[in-house]
Amino acid sequence: MKKRASRAAPRAPRRIPVHIPKGWNRQRTQALIDYYDHQSDDDAVAEAEAAYQNNTTTMMAVPVELVPKVSKS
Repeated sequence: MKKRASRAAPRAPRRIPVHIPKGWNRQRTQALIDYYDHQSDDDAVAEAEAAYQNNTTTMMAVPVELVPKVSKS
């Protein structure tokens, strides 16, 4: 028995909705993506270390089950 050729047109890939933060646009978002895609490992480490040395921000661990309560504050 011969197989019948499919006559249905190939489907276009489904677009995944992307949420862009308020005040941003695709150009600004793409610039940020490009920045991190082309950042060297040394620069990434230096950026992360600088973030932990910032005296105006506190980093802390929060148990997952408490995140909804903490983020409402």
